[in-house]
Amino acid sequence: MSELSENVYNSRVARNEPKLKLWRSAGLLLTYKCNCACEFCYYNCSPEKGGLMPVDSAINAWRSLEKLAGKQAKVHLTGGEPFLYWERLVEILEQAKKEGLAPCDLVETNGFWAVSEKVAAERLKVLDNLGVRRFKISTDPFHQEYVDIEVVRRLARIAKEILGPQRVLIRWQKYLDNPVELTGLDAEQRNKKLLCAMEDYPCRFTGRAAGQLAALAKGKPIESIAAMNCSSEFLGAKGVHIDPFGNVFSGTCSGIVVGNINDKPLEQIWKQFDPSGSDFIGTLFHHGPAGLLDKATYQGYEKASTYANKCHLCTSIRQFLFDNGLHKSVIGPGECYS
Repeated sequence: MSELSENVYNSRVARNEPKLKLWRSAGLLLTYKCNCACEFCYYNCSPEKGGLMPVDSAINAWRSLEKLAGKQAKVHLTGGEPFLYWERLVEILEQAKKEGLAPCDLVETNGFWAVSEKVAAERLKVLDNLGVRRFKISTDPFHQEYVDIEVVRRLARIAKEILGPQRVLIRWQKYLDNPVELTGLDAEQRNKKLLCAMEDYPCRFTGRAAGQLAALAKGKPIESIAAMNCSSEFLGAKGVHIDPFGNVFSGTCSGIVVGNINDKPLEQIWKQFDPSGSDFIGTLFHHGPAGLLDKATYQGYEKASTYANKCHLCTSIRQFLFDNGLHKSVIGPGECYS
C-alpha cells in the first residue's frame, strides 16, 4: 500500500493542507458500447460506440490498484454495457481469480440480456463462482426507454434468489416498483418526467447529460459559478474510472484524461499526478471551469447566459475545445464527446 507522501503534490504541500487521496477504487469501463443511449449518460455511451478493454489492461489496472490501496482496493466492472461482451467479462474475472487478486467488488448492468430465467440464472451463477461480491442493476426513467421493465424485474428477482438480497443493488428501487413510461409522450410531457427524475436523483451534467437534461434544469448565472474551483473534486476523488483504451479519469470527471495505463502503471500515474500544475487541469484546480472562459471565448466559444452547474459549464467548454482539436492530450477520447 502506498503512502500519501509518495505523491508529488502531497510531498510539497504543508502538513495542514488537504492532500490528494489515495485512489482506492477503480471502475473498469469494458466498452463504450451500450444498447441504450440514455439522456443522463456521463460517458455518451450508445449502440454506435465501441472499444473493448483487453484482459491484460484490466488485470494490470487491478494489480496496480492493489499496490496503491492494499486491502482497501475495490474494482468494479461497468461500461457502456459490459454484458454486451459477456465472454470478455468472464475472461477478466477468471484471470483476476487465477492471479489471486481481490474479488471484484461490483458488476453493473442495465439487465437487457436477461431474456429468460435460464440465461439469467446461468450467468449469475458464473459471477457468483468467480467471487463477484455485489451485483448492480440500473433501472430508471432513462434506461426504461430502452430496456423492458419485465426483463429487469426477472433479473432482479433471480439475482436475489441466487446471490441473496444483500448482494443485489437496484438503482433505483423506486423505478423498479413504479416504472416511468416515456414512449409515446409529447415533448412537454416527456420533459416533465425527466425533470422529476432529476429532482429525485440529481445528474452530474457531464457527457450526454450536459445536453438536453442540462437545458431543462434551472440555470444559474455564470457569476454564481465563477468562484467555484475544482480543487476538492481532484483532491477528494477516492478512485478513478479507466476506459477501454486505458484512459484514466479522476473520480467522475469523464472526458478529462489524467493519464493512460498503457503508458505507465496506475500507481505511477497517481504518484506523479499534480492537479495544481500550470496546464488545463491546473486551471480547473485553481479557478474551476470559469477559468477556461477567457481563452475559449477568444478562440470562438460562445458562452450561454446560464448553466445548470459548473460541470455543465466545464463540459460545454470542453466540447468546444474538443471539436476544435485543442488540448488533445487531456480532452478525450472521442467517445466521450460525440
